[in-house]
Amino acid sequence: MTKTVVFDISNLSQTIRKPALYDMARIGYARVSTCEQTLDLQTDALKAANCDRIFTDKGISAIAKSRPGFKKALSSLRHGDSLVLWKMDRAFRSLRHALDILDHFERDGIDFMVLTEGIDTTTPMGRCFFQIRNAFGELERNLISERTVAGLAAARKRGVKLGRPCALTPKQILDARRRKSAGEDMSVIAEHHRVNVRTLYRAVNGC
Repeated sequence: MTKTVVFDISNLSQTIRKPALYDMARIGYARVSTCEQTLDLQTDALKAANCDRIFTDKGISAIAKSRPGFKKALSSLRHGDSLVLWKMDRAFRSLRHALDILDHFERDGIDFMVLTEGIDTTTPMGRCFFQIRNAFGELERNLISERTVAGLAAARKRGVKLGRPCALTPKQILDARRRKSAGEDMSVIAEHHRVNVRTLYRAVNGC
């Protein structure tokens, strides 16, 4: 008597990736914050990682929302491809931004590699999200640092004086300069205004 065997394949799509319709590609992305910086270190590493194409952004800070190169890199990715970075903070603006992009990658079957942080989701261990959680902390610290530098640079361009406020008022500075021009000893002037001599020199020479 012939038996009929029925296989339940309803759940196979959840465990087996769909085959790519073309050769899987490695897409590299590199970014530097200023036009004075060079991309060579990152692009050399991406080439060594056998990237098929490399997209770049130069002079684009960590806080910039518009990144043409990164946008092109993302739009070129297909199921089975990999995005390859030299470091996580080259691509992501914030932790939330990173998580959103990685969620998108997981849904669309796109792999993710970070060369300096040992992340590679093409490997069994690399697919475990727990393995890359420590990298997110470093990403956030690096982005905060870069935002701070960018903010200070922007403030300087606006003419904002950075550092501690002057210990003397403009009237006191004028008085100190007048006394100094009259030949009065700086230690005496400093004692009069109740500041140390070093502070007085800074004020007189342009606080």
